[in-house]
Amino acid sequence: MNMNRRTTALLTAGIVGLGMTGCSNYGGDEDGGGSGGGPGEGKTITMGYLPSWSDGLSMAYLMENQLEEMGYEVEHEEFNDAAVIYAGLDNGDIDMYPSAWPEETHKEYAAEYEGGFEDVGAYYDNATLNLSVPTYMEDINSIEDLVGQGDRFGGTIYGIEPGAGLTANTQDSVMPEYGLDGEYELSTSSTTSMLTELKNKTENEEDVLVTLWTPFWANTTYPVKALEDPRGAYPDPESLHFLGAEGFAEDFPEAAEWISEVKLTDEQYGELENLVVNEYDEGEEAEAVQQWIDDNPDVLPELPEAQG
Repeated sequence: MNMNRRTTALLTAGIVGLGMTGCSNYGGDEDGGGSGGGPGEGKTITMGYLPSWSDGLSMAYLMENQLEEMGYEVEHEEFNDAAVIYAGLDNGDIDMYPSAWPEETHKEYAAEYEGGFEDVGAYYDNATLNLSVPTYMEDINSIEDLVGQGDRFGGTIYGIEPGAGLTANTQDSVMPEYGLDGEYELSTSSTTSMLTELKNKTENEEDVLVTLWTPFWANTTYPVKALEDPRGAYPDPESLHFLGAEGFAEDFPEAAEWISEVKLTDEQYGELENLVVNEYDEGEEAEAVQQWIDDNPDVLPELPEAQG
C-alpha cells in the first residue's frame, strides 16, 4: 500500500506541529490576521482539537478558512486527550472544539463540564464506533465471531488514546457484553500507534483487530470492515458538534450563526478528510481545504457580507 508523506507523518509523528495559514477577502494583508472590515475584525477564535483525530483536524482548518474570510484571526491549540479539550472550553483557554462527540462518546465529559460550554451546531449525522478487522478475514463479520478466536489476534485489540470515549466504550461495555475481556486485552496508546499496527498487518495480510469509527479516512484507505454489533454494546449513531466556550454566540455572533448552518454529507465530509490527510502533505492543510471549497462551491452557507 503506497502512502504519501502526509499520511506517513501522521502515523509516525504522533502530535504534529500545524501552522496557521489563510487570507481574508475583507481587505486583510496577504498573511491573513483577520484585519479589514469583516464582522470578525479584531477578534481571535482559538480552535482546540486532537490532530491525530482527523475529523477535528479537518474541521479546524475548514473553520479557519471561512472565519478568516469573515475577518477573524484563528489560532490552533493541539491536545492529546479529549477531556483536556472540554476542560479548556470550561476554563476559557479555547473558544471552540470543532468536531466533538458529546451525545454518546464524550457524554461523560459533556456531563462533567455541563454549563462550561455551549452547542453551536451539529455538522454531521450518523457517527459511529466499531471494532474492525481486515476484509480478507471472511469468517469474522460480527463481534460475536471473535469469541474463541483470540489466538488469531495474539489476544490483542489495538485501541487508541486511553482517555478516548471509544476506549471506554470498548473496555467497559463491548468487551464484557460479548465475553471478550478474559480472552483479549485492549492495547491503548494513541491513534497513530493503532494505525501503524493496522497498516503493517494489512500490508502483510495478517489478522488484526482494531477500534475504529465513522467518519474516518482509515475506513477507505485500508481494507477493513466494521463488525456487526448485534447486542448494541456500542452507542447508537450520533452527531458531530461544534462546541463553543460558554458565551461563544454572544462574543462571536456572526461566526456562531454561520457555523450553526454548516451541514456535511458522508460524501462531502469524506472528500474533505481525504484531501487533508491523504492528498496533501503535512503543513498543507489550508491548501487541501481550499481545494475542497473550490470543488464544492455550493456546500457551505453563504458568508455574511463585509461591513462598510
